[in-house]
Order: sequence, then C-alpha cells, then structure tokens
Amino acid sequence: MRSTFGGIEISKRGILTQQAALTTAGHNVANANTPGFSRQVVKMVAAEPIEALSLQRSTIPGQMGQGVEFTEVKRIREAFLDKQYANENKSLGEWTVKQDTLEKLEAIINEPSNTGLRQVLDNFWNSWQELSKQPDNLETRAVVKESALAVTDAFNHAAKQLKDLSSDLNDNITVKVTQVNTTLKQIAGLNNEIFRVEGLGNNANDLRDQRDLLVDELSKIINVSVQEESSGYHVKMGNQDLVVGDTPTDFTEAVATGAYPTDLASGELYGLMYSNVRYVDEYRNQLNSMVSTIVTNVNDVHKQGYTLKDTPPTKGGEFFTPVANFATAAETMKVSANITDNVENIAASSRTYTDASGVERVVKGNNENALALAGIKNTKYNFDGSGVTKIILNGGTFDEFLRAVVSEIGVQTQEAKRQVSNQKILVDQVDARRQSVSGVSLDEEMADMIKYQHAYNAAARSLTTFDEMLDKVINSMGTVGR
Repeated sequence: MRSTFGGIEISKRGILTQQAALTTAGHNVANANTPGFSRQVVKMVAAEPIEALSLQRSTIPGQMGQGVEFTEVKRIREAFLDKQYANENKSLGEWTVKQDTLEKLEAIINEPSNTGLRQVLDNFWNSWQELSKQPDNLETRAVVKESALAVTDAFNHAAKQLKDLSSDLNDNITVKVTQVNTTLKQIAGLNNEIFRVEGLGNNANDLRDQRDLLVDELSKIINVSVQEESSGYHVKMGNQDLVVGDTPTDFTEAVATGAYPTDLASGELYGLMYSNVRYVDEYRNQLNSMVSTIVTNVNDVHKQGYTLKDTPPTKGGEFFTPVANFATAAETMKVSANITDNVENIAASSRTYTDASGVERVVKGNNENALALAGIKNTKYNFDGSGVTKIILNGGTFDEFLRAVVSEIGVQTQEAKRQVSNQKILVDQVDARRQSVSGVSLDEEMADMIKYQHAYNAAARSLTTFDEMLDKVINSMGTVGR
C-alpha cells in the first residue's frame, strides 16, 4: 500500500520548485538593466519515482511519480560569444584611441586653412618679395621681421601642442595601466570567491557575471585571452600570464612597455603607445626637419648678402638662431637677436661699390639677396631628418613637404574613422547576439512568471485537496453509528 501522505509531499515539492522559479524570474526582472547580468533559469526535473513496497516485485503496474525537483539555478551564457566580443572589443579600443589622436593632430597642424602653418610661411616668403621692391625701406624690413616672428611663433606653438599631446598620452597610459592592475586584482579575487562558493556545490552565477563584465572591460584596454580552469579564469596577454587562480600579475608601466608591441598588440593601451611613438613623434620629427631645413637655408642665403650698414659694408649674419638640437628644432626656433633688435641688419643687397673717395659702400637699393631669399619658397630641398626618422618627402619645396604631411594625416585619420566605424558595427553585432542569448526579456519573464504562478496555485490547490482527504480519513472514518 502506498503512503497516505505521498500526495502532500508531491504538492509541497511543486510549491517549493515553482516558488524558486518565481523568485529567479523576479531576480531576472530586477536586473534587466544591470550591466553584464546573464539571465538565470531554474532547472526542473521529475523526482525519482518509487514502486510500492513489497518483498517481491509489486503487482501494481508502473511506478508512482514523486513530483518535481529543481537541481540548480543556471545562468544562460555562451563562452564562444564572449571570446568573439573580446576579440572585436580590443580592436575597437585601439582604433578609437588612434582616431582621437589623429583628430587632435589635424587640429594642431590646422591645414588647410587661412591661419595655419602654410599661410604663415607664405606670408614670410611674400615679405621678402615685397622687400625686394623697396630693399632700403625700414617699414618693409619691419614686415619681414614680423613675418619671421610669426613663423617662429607658429612652429613653437605647434611643437608645444605636440609636446602637450604626448604628455597627455603618457598620462592616459598611466591611468590605463592602473585600471588594468585594479581589474586584474578584482578578477583574481572573484576567482577565489567563486572557487569557494562552487566548492560547496552551489552555482556562483552573479559572481561569474561580475567576473565576465570585468573581462569585457579589460578586453577594451589590452588584448586578453581567457581560459577557464578549475581554479578560475586564467587570463593572458599574448604569452604573458596576468591572472592565474587567485594570483594576479603586478601590472606596471614597465611591464606594459616591455610587452609592447609583441604581447601587448591591441587595445586602448596599445593604441596610446602606438599613437605616441608613431603619430606624435613622427609628426614632431617632420616639423623639426622642416624647421631645420628652413633655418639652415635661410641663414646660408642671408649670410651672403649685405645689411644697410656700410661703414664698413657688413655681411648679413644668422637670420634665425642656428638649430642646436634637431629633436627640439621646432620648439626652440627663433629669429636672431640681431634682426629683432635692428631691422637694418636684414641683408637684402648683394652688391657693393667704391665711392669717389675710395670707400667701399653697400648698394642699398640692390634687391638680389632679397629675391634669393624669396626664391627659397620654390626651391626643392632634401629633408633628411638628421637620420633619426622617416621623412615623408625628399626633393620637394617647403609647400610640397607641408602638403605631404597634411595629406598623410588626413589619410590616416580617414582610415582610423573607417576602422572605428567597422569595429563598432562588429562589436554591436556580437553584443546583440550575446544579449539574445543571455539578456533579460521582460516580456518573456512576465510570461514565465504567470506560468509559474499558475503552477504554484495549482500545487497549493492540490495540497489543500490532499489535506481535505486526510481530514476525512483521520477525523471521519470509523465514526458511523456512534
């Protein structure tokens, strides 16, 4: 004979299981907008059935079911999509930083425009052309001086902005390194906590979500690969271990610098280092090469001419202060003090004559040297970069050189924008697929809650029915005739 109270146990199990399902659905709804949260479901299974007790096999056909049980609360997550997301996210981080740096470089160079370096240089060459028309006019000479000062100010300012941009990139590198280090420690801590919780036979669903969210954030900063082991996530960057079990690597700037560009090959941190080394330094070197070439050639031509001083005739000296260090040429470019102090020291003439008393004098109305200086604009030069860097153009004029620099920045910026746009689409696409698997749909959860509610009510009603039956058996049977 079967247990009289078996129905009560079946109903109780139904109530507890549907209650757990309702609670889990409520948990999902509450975290519908929580970043990194994965939908959770209660895994229900039929309880193990039993046969009627007997010394031999019962003659009662079949087995009697024992209701429902839930074996675990499981989160819905697909590891393959997580890996895809990390792979695409690192490239998005890298190209976003590159685009930002290149756009700032475009603003610094400020070309094409009516206020950029090209216009300032044109004004300088044109001032020599105007001086050739009135080589002994002091006002025209003052225009040459002011135009030269404008050139030095423009190059000094551009060099300072490049230096500030480099400093900003270095500061951002420090911030990102600190962020990586903090994240690695958090992942290691969660590894330890998850290992403890799951060692007791439970599923650490919410802790796992937190850990996966940290990996997502980390994947945008550096290129990481994740392998799940018994002790937790094993996080690597290239061939370098970052987290093993509950032990994180002390991630410092020295570690990051040593890993670039081999193990550290993508992500925001890579983009910052690449932008500093390649974009900012290269364009600083292009400017330095241009300034060095301008200073050297203007000085060489200027020294061949004569100033307005002719007692005795005086050769023109340095127009610009000579470049002492190629690496700081644009930053330190300035007009010679002899020119700023007295515009008569500008050498526009290239001829002298001997007067009636036998004294050699300067032909102050001669403009040959001024024309030669104006002609520098259209002369082709070799921009050698002092052997320290790749020069974008050799055998061109200053205008052609500057246009080549501007064009390269434009092409690189356009490419960076294209890459950011493409990567954003890929990241959004993978994330949408992840959300379709792991995300919480409020409509689905509400439908499930209604389903679980009806099942709960039915189990409760079943329990009430069994209670009424037992009440009849216990309190009413055997009382007939009393």
